[in-house]
Amino acid sequence: MGLIAGIFMGVIFGIALMAGWQHMTRRRSTKRVAKAADMKILGSLTRDDLKKLCGDNFPEWISFPVYEQVKWLNRLLSKMWPFVADAAELVIKESVEPLLEEYRPPGITSLKFSKLSLGSVAPKIEGIRVQSLKKGQITMDVDFRWGGDPSIILAVEAALVASIPIQLKDLQVFTVIRVIFQLAEEIPCISAVVVALLAEPEPKILYNLKAVGGSITAIPGISDMIDDTVNTIVTDMLKWPHRIVVPIGGIPVDLSELELKPQGKLTVTVVRANNLKNMEMIGKSDPYVVVHIRPLYKLKTKTVENNLNPVWNEELVLIVEDKETQSVIFEVFDRDIGQDKQLGIAKLSLIDLRREVTKEVELRLLASLNTLRVKDRKDRGTLTIKVHYHEFNKEEQLKALAEEKRILEERQKLKEEGVLGSTMDALEGAASFVGSGVGMVGTGIGTGVGMVGTGIGSGVGIVGSGIGTGLGAVGSGLGAVGSGLSKAGRFMGRTITGQSSHSRRSSSSSMHENGGGRPL
Repeated sequence: MGLIAGIFMGVIFGIALMAGWQHMTRRRSTKRVAKAADMKILGSLTRDDLKKLCGDNFPEWISFPVYEQVKWLNRLLSKMWPFVADAAELVIKESVEPLLEEYRPPGITSLKFSKLSLGSVAPKIEGIRVQSLKKGQITMDVDFRWGGDPSIILAVEAALVASIPIQLKDLQVFTVIRVIFQLAEEIPCISAVVVALLAEPEPKILYNLKAVGGSITAIPGISDMIDDTVNTIVTDMLKWPHRIVVPIGGIPVDLSELELKPQGKLTVTVVRANNLKNMEMIGKSDPYVVVHIRPLYKLKTKTVENNLNPVWNEELVLIVEDKETQSVIFEVFDRDIGQDKQLGIAKLSLIDLRREVTKEVELRLLASLNTLRVKDRKDRGTLTIKVHYHEFNKEEQLKALAEEKRILEERQKLKEEGVLGSTMDALEGAASFVGSGVGMVGTGIGTGVGMVGTGIGSGVGIVGSGIGTGLGAVGSGLGAVGSGLSKAGRFMGRTITGQSSHSRRSSSSSMHENGGGRPL
């Protein structure tokens, strides 16, 4: 009897234990499913959704990472860096030296690498974001940072100054690189790669300059010249929307859709300025305005003598390549003997402009666009302008692209002939049509508009033959420069008496319609 009762109680206890275990397992499984569903819903919430739910109690520690970490890629890059650096040094020297020559300031006659070593410290990729913004393309944004130990020495030459080796020390690079892969149906499945630096966040290239075996003051303003050259190359060649297009795999492909093309024209009327800063000890400033979107295409207004409230009412036309990201820069200078001094600078973003609508804007002039580096907060006056944006059709776009290339060729030809010391020199006159098919108006010398190379204009100046209507001769560089240097004719944008690095770099190779821009 006792045995039977024991067996019965054991069976009952075993069944109860099994039932309890099964119930607990089912309950835990239900909780896990419910928690997974909650996590999925929570993961789909955006920052704005969480703020609505939590209100003021939104925890700051919650983050939404946009970039994926790639530690494995950094480990791979550190192992491969010695080999990558050796290969990259040759590529950089061959590709960057022509840019240094093209963009070098007029005050420098030669700017080349005398030594280039990328060092032993590999760059670091903080993260990668992959997007598919357009069919047939993959867009990859790379958060790139490099605080390496490169050895970079530039050989800098100037007139009457022997070559001075300038070392770039403590180089640091912080930027986001956009890489676009154009897909193809054939191996290697990529027909071209587009590389550019995103404008936001602003690319940062930090370094210190030191003269090796000499004084950096031997060439006045050399630090500013090199800084301006580096910034101009980055802005005009690499910063989005500008980009580098590289074909890959030998697959024949039309790259025209990947390249940056003229999008429209911006007609700028420089109306007047008020309360400009006086830079003269005797008399008043002689202001003029330099307008540009790209540094290689700058245009000047006339100079108003002895006036702090000048009125220009000059119409200038510039090419727009990406209205969403580009801005137009206005620099006001005081023309002077020896050096032209900057009176102020302003910037107008193009994204808010409406098509075929004229807008009048009053811009406050600043000492620099980088307000963090400049301590001068004094009022520099205002600049009143009118802007009108016209978007190109396909035919106008092709004409603008052809004229843009033609102008660069003409500038290069003038440089080779010795008329220009650099393609960044200011040509004091208008360049060509925009969009409407108006023919090219050449650069004028003295009082007329002339012929640049093969460009046809209606004037009396002739560029290339060495004949000019002013006291300066253009072409071979010969001129009748007597005692009246300050009254001499313009040397294709450089007064013979000299001017500042800012004004010398102000090239007026911009587009102009109906001859609106005047030769200065």
